[in-house]
Amino acid sequence: MRIVNWNVNSVRTRAERVVEFLHRHDVDVLAMQETKCSDDKFPYLAFEEAGYEVAHMGLSQWNGVAIASRVGLADVDKHFPGQPGFDKDPSQPQDVEARAIGATCNGVKVWSLYVPNGREIADPHYDYKLRWLYNLKFHIADTLREDPSHRAVYLGDFNVAPLDIDVWDPAFFEGKTHVTEPERQAFDGLIDVGLTEVTRPLTAERFTYWDYKSLRFQKGEGMRIDFQLATPALAGQARAAFVDIEERAGKGASDHAPVVVDYVPTADYDEVR
Repeated sequence: MRIVNWNVNSVRTRAERVVEFLHRHDVDVLAMQETKCSDDKFPYLAFEEAGYEVAHMGLSQWNGVAIASRVGLADVDKHFPGQPGFDKDPSQPQDVEARAIGATCNGVKVWSLYVPNGREIADPHYDYKLRWLYNLKFHIADTLREDPSHRAVYLGDFNVAPLDIDVWDPAFFEGKTHVTEPERQAFDGLIDVGLTEVTRPLTAERFTYWDYKSLRFQKGEGMRIDFQLATPALAGQARAAFVDIEERAGKGASDHAPVVVDYVPTADYDEVR
């Protein structure tokens, strides 16, 4: 299967563009983040006419995650067990946001994730971000403990740059979110419980995100914050990957580039090779 993660930064604005991308790259499953619409406003028809089923989790014009699949879409979960909620007022209900959706596609559980940004280190959203990542880790650990052969991929916008090389200038990010030690430890915790970051060793491109401001893309000043993390039963089937920089370069593009990974069963791979 060819599985892609892409923070599309408003699916209604870019629906035609996204569908064209699906055809151009012969995509089997697309995990989208920041769809920025409620369920009833999602452009389902555009995807269905292209041959894709869609599961979407959207509550308002903020956040939003979706999975589009042409290889089946079953067992849809609109949050992971233990997913924390957020309200800036701690006295108010901490409602679960539209940041995670999972579905089984051709035998693989695909989780489209939009990790909280964190905003600023002193902001309550930063603590929320850490809780979100740690609770995700606990969910993954429980899942793999129950079934070590579970085939799943957790992919999307993690809003963490795990290494200094994942930002264009580490000095620029001093005192800012995305690069702090607690965030990196929380991201590493996902690896510690058994996931493998399959994208890094298979992609030559250094970054996946470039801010619209200050001509960051034109200057090559980006960040690597979009990943695919696979369980042990699936990670070994990741054979090729790339970041579609040309898509980011186009007019009216999202500020994130799509991350494309091909998963091929060992027997099939050996036969092709």
